Amino acid sequence: MTTTTTTGKASGEQLRDQVLDAARRAKRAAAELALATRSTKDALLHAMAEALVKRAPDVLAANELDVANGRESGMPEGLIDRLSLSTERIEAMADGLRTVAGLPDPVGEVVRGSVLPNGLQLQQVRVPLGVVGIVYEGRPNVTVDAAGLTLKAGNAVLLRGSSSAENSNTALVGILADVVVEHGLPADSVQLLPCHDRASVQHLITARGLVDVVIPRGGAGLISAVVENATVPAIETGVGNCHVYVDASADIDTALRILLNAKARRTSVCNAAETFLVHEAIAAEFLPRAIAELGGAGVTVHGDEQVVAVGGANVVPATEEDWDTEFLSADIAAAVVESLPAAVEHIREHGSGHTEAIVTSDVRAARQFTAQVDAAAVMVNASTAFTDGGEFGMGAEIGISTQKLHARGPMGLPELTSTKWLVFGDGHVRPGSAPATPSSCPGS
Repeated sequence: MTTTTTTGKASGEQLRDQVLDAARRAKRAAAELALATRSTKDALLHAMAEALVKRAPDVLAANELDVANGRESGMPEGLIDRLSLSTERIEAMADGLRTVAGLPDPVGEVVRGSVLPNGLQLQQVRVPLGVVGIVYEGRPNVTVDAAGLTLKAGNAVLLRGSSSAENSNTALVGILADVVVEHGLPADSVQLLPCHDRASVQHLITARGLVDVVIPRGGAGLISAVVENATVPAIETGVGNCHVYVDASADIDTALRILLNAKARRTSVCNAAETFLVHEAIAAEFLPRAIAELGGAGVTVHGDEQVVAVGGANVVPATEEDWDTEFLSADIAAAVVESLPAAVEHIREHGSGHTEAIVTSDVRAARQFTAQVDAAAVMVNASTAFTDGGEFGMGAEIGISTQKLHARGPMGLPELTSTKWLVFGDGHVRPGSAPATPSSCPGS
């Protein structure tokens, strides 16, 4: 789990060799992990949780170095919050591991099965993906979440975190790796890749044949770079440009409570609301209270002309860029819309497909919104903050997928598996004569 910093052409070759060697070792580890029983994996996760709590002072000391370096480099406070750990946050990570340990093991689950008329028995069963690469930014909790989930699903994991969290990640992976070895599992099941050169990401996401899937977690730039350049299959975890739409029939107090929770509960996470839309029929009553309460929570409102006209010390005119911005800070865009279809159209144009919410007392409006809004999660009279693997009962999540293939929404254990077909026969052969010339599989 050591990293090497070198320069020039040789450094590039060394870095590539280092990443590929880690991937090869992970592939060997994955072959052993695929055979681990649920009891072995659950005991491993519980031991990891205990070790994290016991060695929390070591993790906090390492994290203090990262936070100090971040502040010295001018890192925004929203990102500092993502980077920062506390005793409570470490306990939360440990609780996440315990929760995952208590979840059913997806490996070996029979997804479907049947007996064909000829007597062949078919079973489609869940199997580990193999080697999972995770590329993420300055959130040390991802290190633990990713390790716990991938291991429970029988996978080996290659972690490529941000240099801003290098000390924290090194401490965390060191603890986790120690526990892995203590439980007789391969030491290379959890590895931390070099983080000071972006080339390590490129080597990871192009290691076809060694890495089975790569999952980026972070801002739009990171996600695009991975998805657009990967030759390894990638699962896109999109940015969270989430909206709260307050419908004409909304209860004002309920809407205010949901909006404040969606935005101000924690501004630096992907399920935080970044825009709220208000139906014009309720805007005069709702906006003054919403602006005031957001201001009380320290939130700046970037409003359209109608919102700016309401006024408030915390209101500034919105720019065109604001509608597409994932602020990850105490900022939110706001606009008045003439109808529910107008709100849906705004979300269709500017949303990121993560989470969208409607506050309404009209069942028909709720049904229309849920049918027409295209997102991984759609909330009715609930905060966007609920889009989270833990809140959905999955334990710690690996990310929120905004794509439509394989996985969408919070990704828990089943999303970290693939399937294989098991076919049981009794000397069965397929009728028909052999072709004179070889044929491709699709017309066989």
